[in-house]
Amino acid sequence: MNSKQIDCILMLAQTLNFNRAAENLYITQPTLTYHIKTAEEEIGFPIFHRSGKGAALTPAGQQFCLVLGNLRDELKRAIEQGQNNSRRYHSNLTVGLPMRSAIYFLPQAIEEFEHTHEGVSVTPEFIPLHSFDRFLRGEQDMVFAREEDMKRIPDIKIHPLFKSKIYLISETTDPLAQKDKIVIDDLAGRTLMVGGGSQPELRAVQQRVLQKLHLAHFNSNDHDTTLTNVASHKGICLAPGFLNDHNGEFAWTRFDCKETISCVLCTHASDRRELVSDFIRILQRYYKTRPDFPV
Repeated sequence: MNSKQIDCILMLAQTLNFNRAAENLYITQPTLTYHIKTAEEEIGFPIFHRSGKGAALTPAGQQFCLVLGNLRDELKRAIEQGQNNSRRYHSNLTVGLPMRSAIYFLPQAIEEFEHTHEGVSVTPEFIPLHSFDRFLRGEQDMVFAREEDMKRIPDIKIHPLFKSKIYLISETTDPLAQKDKIVIDDLAGRTLMVGGGSQPELRAVQQRVLQKLHLAHFNSNDHDTTLTNVASHKGICLAPGFLNDHNGEFAWTRFDCKETISCVLCTHASDRRELVSDFIRILQRYYKTRPDFPV
């Protein structure tokens, strides 16, 4: 199946009208019909029901178009990245990470690395938290992770970055935001959000707080939902520092506990390129001089 067929299928799935789809693609209606027909013959099942009123997706076609849309987006990104790299670079390193803030010093490290390694680029690729499939398939050169998640995976090498401490997230106007450090008793009478895929180290802190203070609490599905709930005055939460996006919208105050979360970069054991080692050494140097980066 070629890119023209993909565009025709997805446009018709969007409009469900052959004439309108053809107009949007700047082709004739017979050309559109031909591309749809040849694609259906190639894959072996009908994508659309035809009628005098237009087109409708078959059940198989509906599912197929969902997947096809994602594939087209991936293809587009791959082409754009290839075009960028072909103009300036002869080599590229990819770093999988769940959010830009996960590696606080990443922008500085990329700038320094590319300055000293002419023709080599570093490309961040954002992934769901704890999702390492692309790295494990060899599609990424390195990935940011919790050490605990990776230490039992074979054929990888773990490079320590920093120990992420635990912080209390509150509104900037909250009296707790004026403190230099939060202790358990400071949370008395508050509502605490828990859950949302919390790491074991964080869950241990949450449970200790709840057991001592018997706070009102509720589950929050994920970090973005938690931040929305904080902004809605529904409660406060505890979170690791690597989730902080440093935009000043919320107060992140150090919580008094011994638990930390060991954050690492992982590479493939078979990848012994010096440029990979150079990039990791740059990052490690930043964290060595500022192990608890500013919040």
